[in-house]
Amino acid sequence: MAHTFKSIFNFPNPVNEIAARLVAGMVVILSLAFILSGESWLLFLLFYGFLARVLTGPNLSPMGLLATRILIPVLGNRQRPVPGPPKRFAQFVGLVFSSVALLLFFLINPVAAKSVVGILALFAALESGLSFCAGCYVFGYLMRWGMIPESVCRECLVGQNG
Repeated sequence: MAHTFKSIFNFPNPVNEIAARLVAGMVVILSLAFILSGESWLLFLLFYGFLARVLTGPNLSPMGLLATRILIPVLGNRQRPVPGPPKRFAQFVGLVFSSVALLLFFLINPVAAKSVVGILALFAALESGLSFCAGCYVFGYLMRWGMIPESVCRECLVGQNG
């Protein structure tokens, strides 16, 4: 039981960057659908996806599962390993943005929520289309400034080599 729990609640390291870019593309689509429709359930789905990916990687994320179990095999199992911790940090940033959007939507103003989701969509589009992960970029600076524990920095090196 403990092994099953640990295997589900485990963020991969390394991460397949191609799968991450596919997920980011799906985030863009979902974000635009929310912005255009204003349907709150789409915002909950966006929030859930980030929460699931922060906690479990692709294991409980519909978009993560679609990318890793269906799309990657369809694309010939292409792999481009990158360190997991920066990608997890990026998912956490997405979780913060989607949480703020949810709060804004229900407590302040749906237009404000759409603005936050628009920013989220922009950064997801950069990841998906240009392979620029803004969260990973910030994570790199946090490492250099000593704000990320050395053990996590070592995980990034292990993720690059293995």
